Amino acid sequence: MTAELAREIIFRSGEHLVLVASSVALALLIALPLGLAIQAHPRWRRLVLGLANAVQTIPSLAIFGLLLTVPLLGGIGSTPAVVALTLYALLPLLRGLLTGLQQVPPGLKQAGQALGLSGGQVLRYVELPLALPSLMAGLRVAAVISVGVATIGAAIGAGGLGVFIFRGIATVNNTLLLAGALPAAAIALAADACLGALETHLTRGSRQPRPRPWLRRRWVLAAALLGSALLAIALGWHQLAPPGPAGSVVIGAKGFTEQQLLGELLAQEIEEHTSLQVRREFSLGSTFLCHEAVRQGRVDGYVEYTGTAWSAILKQPSSPGASDRASLWNRARRLYAERYGLRMFPSLGFENTFAILIRRAQGQQLGLRSISQAVLPARRWRAAFGYEFLNRGDGYPGLASRYGLRFAAPPTAMDLGLTYRALADGRVDLIAGDSTSGLIPALKLQVLLDDRHYFPAYDAVPVFNAASLERHPELVPVLENLAGRISAVTMQQLNAAVDLEHQSPELVVRRWRQNH
Repeated sequence: MTAELAREIIFRSGEHLVLVASSVALALLIALPLGLAIQAHPRWRRLVLGLANAVQTIPSLAIFGLLLTVPLLGGIGSTPAVVALTLYALLPLLRGLLTGLQQVPPGLKQAGQALGLSGGQVLRYVELPLALPSLMAGLRVAAVISVGVATIGAAIGAGGLGVFIFRGIATVNNTLLLAGALPAAAIALAADACLGALETHLTRGSRQPRPRPWLRRRWVLAAALLGSALLAIALGWHQLAPPGPAGSVVIGAKGFTEQQLLGELLAQEIEEHTSLQVRREFSLGSTFLCHEAVRQGRVDGYVEYTGTAWSAILKQPSSPGASDRASLWNRARRLYAERYGLRMFPSLGFENTFAILIRRAQGQQLGLRSISQAVLPARRWRAAFGYEFLNRGDGYPGLASRYGLRFAAPPTAMDLGLTYRALADGRVDLIAGDSTSGLIPALKLQVLLDDRHYFPAYDAVPVFNAASLERHPELVPVLENLAGRISAVTMQQLNAAVDLEHQSPELVVRRWRQNH
């Protein structure tokens, strides 16, 4: 493990802890008064628990996706992640509180009232102490659930340990997967153990209202040590946290290898040629998430592809001039400025178009060179595509319509980085990959020629928020200086260094920049 990776693990663990702690605390603040308000009203209790149950049945990734378009509480970043985690934590907390209150024997409440206690005093001194074990059990469940679900927050730019998991899936890198999974598991176990110890102390305290002096001193010492540890974690996380907005920029990237390399290239160039500090958000997931992030100013810039900008974001139909790379860039640049207030810079020098791939041996055996030639045998094949390609306007639906492409079964949807291995291992027979992927030659795959010119040009172009460029005009010459610097062959080699040799994108880019 490199020092840089270790440092990032500590920082991402801090992000994860902040997400979990804030969401569970918020859920507790909601669940306690809500549970006390409805516990004596069966109809309201059933309604509230039913709604909380309904939230639990919705897949967590769907909740994060739905929150992307919600005003104020949605969008990208930590806010929608905290909202989603709070919703998931409500059910165990509410159920634990209500179950504990319902299990209090009625005779004890009546005895308290007979002793002259008011309703509030009965609640504080009789019901809540007896319901405490059930509430603490719900709190422990909520904390563990939140630790696990928080990893998905990385898909919408919330950070946390899920960044490593998404990055590891994209690059098929077990080291990164473990870098996210193991600390998350450790946090979950530690949270459960700490809350279990707190439950034991509280329940023991309720049975022993007058602890011995030495026991009181022991718990005071333990509380002081715990507080010091939490303070140290908070201060350490603050020191490792990204710089503030005044002297920093945020560079985003989609969740696959090439995007992480290009994001790292932008970041390193900015850091070397300006005094700005760069925060990296390299696991934002889809094209549309990156676009919304830069449009809203959540990130200052990222690298897009002209064909993707034209078809998927601008939703423009193909035109006679759309296949011309210079014409397409000029049109997309003008519409980006008019519609979104974004500036599209010249191409980095290479095109990464969609590549329809089959196994090389299969292509040689059947004599296949183009997509048209593969239409007939494809009726007996299985296909797998990335989620985005299956749904984009310039993706599978249009491709199938242009070529009359049909398969033995509907295409399987899976992460783009996994489709290459699935094809090489014979689990599927055709995929849509990236033309610059280093896995194509390494796994002995063959690119089928787009003989009907379905795909537009996909030049890699930096896209930046115009307001960010006004705040930091020193970015403009840095970005313009990158024009034409990278060829398709070079990009394929850089991708291969990450995907096949399992080098970090940061190291690969740094070495390439030193040599060029």
